[in-house]
Amino acid sequence: MLCGYLSASFEKTYSISLSRIFLLFLGLPFFLPMALLYIAGRKDSTYAVKLRELRKRLEESGESAALGSEVNEHVANKMAFFKKGGPEAGRKESRRVLEELLNEKALQMLREEEPDLKAHYFQSFISAKLLSPAFSALFIILGLPGFVYMFLMQNPYIKYIFERLVMMVFVVFGVILLVFTILYISPMDASYNILGELATAEQREAFNAAYGLDKPFIQQLFNSFIGIITLNPGVSYLGNEDVIVSLANRFPVTLQLTFASLLLAVAIAVPSGVFSALKPYSLADYLIMLFALIGLSIPAFWFGLILILNLSINNPIFPSIYRPGTLISFIMPAIVMGTGLAASVARMTRSSMLEIIKQDYITTAKAKGLKRSRVIIRHALGNAMIPIVTIIGIQFGAMLGGATVVEKVFNMPGIGSWLIDKQFIPDTPAVLAGVVYIAIVVSLVNLIVDIMYAFLDPRIKVKIKGY
Repeated sequence: MLCGYLSASFEKTYSISLSRIFLLFLGLPFFLPMALLYIAGRKDSTYAVKLRELRKRLEESGESAALGSEVNEHVANKMAFFKKGGPEAGRKESRRVLEELLNEKALQMLREEEPDLKAHYFQSFISAKLLSPAFSALFIILGLPGFVYMFLMQNPYIKYIFERLVMMVFVVFGVILLVFTILYISPMDASYNILGELATAEQREAFNAAYGLDKPFIQQLFNSFIGIITLNPGVSYLGNEDVIVSLANRFPVTLQLTFASLLLAVAIAVPSGVFSALKPYSLADYLIMLFALIGLSIPAFWFGLILILNLSINNPIFPSIYRPGTLISFIMPAIVMGTGLAASVARMTRSSMLEIIKQDYITTAKAKGLKRSRVIIRHALGNAMIPIVTIIGIQFGAMLGGATVVEKVFNMPGIGSWLIDKQFIPDTPAVLAGVVYIAIVVSLVNLIVDIMYAFLDPRIKVKIKGY
């Protein structure tokens, strides 16, 4: 039973190109000797022997000679028309074409005479060997990482998550390449901006040499790749501070602000959107949509200054600037950032709910006598959540990158304001690391959103299971 499971699992995993690469790499101690064994026995397989017999039959029957005459005439006419190649080149081309035609004809005859006989491929070779208890045990022992990987890939959710993580790796590499190239071709000179106008040419050359800015583009790009992957992007040009330490101190502030804004926006927007959809074109609906439009239109810096003026200066309720360790100082920044998101989510919730409540299954649920709250929350809102979750996931990334204005207004030591200061130098290690790690967080959030789809919509769950 275990041997059959291993064989079937191998067939399924090996059939996918990306999974095949990881499987062969992780199980290399097992697959390498098996590949040598496969190559050694490939010529003696039943399929190969039968194909050689048919080829020999074609040559003995005289069909090969007749076909050769046709090929020679065709090649001669072709070379005469194009006026290139001599007699020797013509003979080589004729032999090549004849070999291809004979192989194709022998293969066609084999398929007609032995339709059940399969080609001797590496996949079928390993699959057949794994049906043996000895080879299955050898695979588990020698190729244990590959066996674990193959076992995990049988779970559709793990497989789905793994492939998204692999895609995220390519996204990160693409972001590194793009951001570094833009910074490299930028007309701004880090040594000039940091050392000032009075710095001599020797001082600038020493600065460039100290930070590797005098090296070729490819070498600098490679060093940046290694630094990001090893979580050691280096030190910033200004202040000589460790970039990873600065990020570790500033990134949590931006994340906390983003999550606080997100929770506040969802808590306000979803109920408002549902209420507006249940009473369409009423006074309440118009008021909610009016406030949503205003929320989308208000500039963040202006709204922040208005809150500081009214809730910190005129009425000292909240602190006007960020104070580490005090949650109350997050309230006004979260309101400013959450307003735009709340407006987008409220409008999306309304439109999605209006579409859902007109569906036949909602009418059926009402006709069955289900409670109105159950129909709205479980059947209507549950199915309307997919576009809502999508807009939240997209806006989360925008909020991470767009927190700069709010952080400047409320004097928050977040990553957004830090990156703004660094990019005008340009401080390549700091900017590159900050943008890449933001891209990683955004990619992880999008992965979570994709996984949530499966729990919100049974149809997507079925697709993932059959993936």
